[in-house]
This record gives sequence, structure tokens and C-alpha cells, in this order.
Amino acid sequence: MKVPGLQSLPSEPGGYRWYYADLSAGPLHAVFIFLVGSIFSPRYSVAARRGGTAFSHCAVNFALYEGDARRAWVLSEYDGCGVADGALQIGRSRVQWREGGVRFEVDERTAPWGRPVKALLELTAESPEGEEVQLLRGQPHHWQPLMPRATATLEVPTHGVSTSGRGYHDTNHGAEPLGGGVPGWQWTRAHGPESTTVHYRLHTGEQLRVVARRAGVSLERTQAEPLPLARSGWGLHVPGELPTGEGRLPRGGLLESSPFYARFAAGQPGVDVLGEAADFRRFHSPFIRWMAHFRTRREGSAA
Repeated sequence: MKVPGLQSLPSEPGGYRWYYADLSAGPLHAVFIFLVGSIFSPRYSVAARRGGTAFSHCAVNFALYEGDARRAWVLSEYDGCGVADGALQIGRSRVQWREGGVRFEVDERTAPWGRPVKALLELTAESPEGEEVQLLRGQPHHWQPLMPRATATLEVPTHGVSTSGRGYHDTNHGAEPLGGGVPGWQWTRAHGPESTTVHYRLHTGEQLRVVARRAGVSLERTQAEPLPLARSGWGLHVPGELPTGEGRLPRGGLLESSPFYARFAAGQPGVDVLGEAADFRRFHSPFIRWMAHFRTRREGSAA
């Protein structure tokens, strides 16, 4: 399988590439993100302005939730990564692609307490991949749904989890830091019985809407319908309802809440929704960068 960007990872200051995957299985949600040029790194936020490169700020993020409660959080930052045989290795963790599937392996420690976490996610595509698209015309930020609808298995032996459900996998990349031309977004993916629908809502009022089925993947750029908004405890705007392929569901509690980022979910029989809201203008403030240090482990060598 030819993996977008794997042989040309970003090297310019402020650039980034990440590979994201998630699983929903009833009340359980798991999120895996491998980042080259970590958008969550307070160190990279400063270093990029001084010529620091993406390759020197790689990171592994893993989160496990049950209901509205977080059971595990990993955000480990390294000073490099490795690519070999169609795989990306960061620290002891690895993403391996194969034709029609992908395997995420995490071997890390929680932040900030350093408890061991091992997790394995395997996805098998149920739909073709989607095309790559610019988030906003004229801006050097791109997104591609690689496996927008997939069957998934999850093993987290350190937490007694073994389950199967439906999965999702995408990639983003950019040639400059987020928070400028693309200040943030609201993003949701909704798995239904026969299709998966993704809404990528931008600050301009535009949205990218993807619908993935076994027969194919469609993508359109439209004006987003307004959603009722609420403010998190940090004052971040988050949607009160989440779009699905057929309508909307009331948002549940926040799985993650910070001054610049929130993650949330909703569900009903046959429908699983996971989403996020991000404002990277906030992230680059010195106070919030200082706070972000407490959610990150600096692991040093990528070996």
C-alpha cells in the first residue's frame, strides 16, 4: 500500500504530518495519533519560529475512554522518527500499513504519571480511500480520509480491554503552523449501519462533507448549516448537537476539555459519532503552552 506522505515527511519549520485512527465499540472509544511536527507540542510551537523542524518534534498520542470517562492518556514527544518497510516508528510505537489495512501499536507511558500503556489497533478497510483536499483554498493545509470506514479490533492489555467495532483512519499535513490561515475547526465522523459521514467545518463557514460506503467515497465542499453552540469550562465553542448522515444527535459530555481543544461523542443504536473542536490561535499563547507541558512526556531519543 502506498501511504501518502510517508516517504516525504515534513522538514520545514512549522510543517506537520499526522496519521490518525479511532475505534468506537459501544461505550468504548480509542484514539491513536502519530505526529511528525507535533501540533500539540508547546516546544515545537516555540522552536518553529526559530527554525526548529517538524522531524525534531515527533509524538505519539493515545487516548482510551469508557462512557464520558478517560481511562488512559498518552502524549509522548521524541526528537525524531524512523521510516522503513512501509511503517512509521516513533519511540517504541509503530504504524504499519498493508494493502487494505493498517496496524497501530503503542508502547508508551501515560502523561504525566508514567504508567505503562500497551495498545494495538487493527483496521480493515470497508470502503475505498478518499481524495486529498485542501482545507481552505490557497492555504497549505491538506486532509485525506484514508480508511473512512473500517472494521476494527482493539487490544489494550494494560487496561484489560479486548473488543471489536468500527474504525476510521485519516491523515493531515501542512507547510506552516496551524493557527494562522487555518485557525481551527470542528470535525465529526459518524458511523451508521451502511455508511460513514464526515463533516469538517471551518471558520469561514465552509465544510467538507465525506460519505463513505463500500461502493465508493464522495466528497463535497458546501456551506455548513449552523449548529447550536455551547461554551466549555475553558470558554471554547463546542457544538451542542453533532451531525450524522441522517440528522443530528445531542452531544454527550466532553471526553477532553482544554483551553484550545475538546473531544466529544454521541451515539444511539446503530450510530456512533466522535468529534473534536480546536482553536490553535489559543494554543500559541504562552500561558496555554505552559499548561500543555503537563499533558506531555518528553522522551528524547526516538530509538
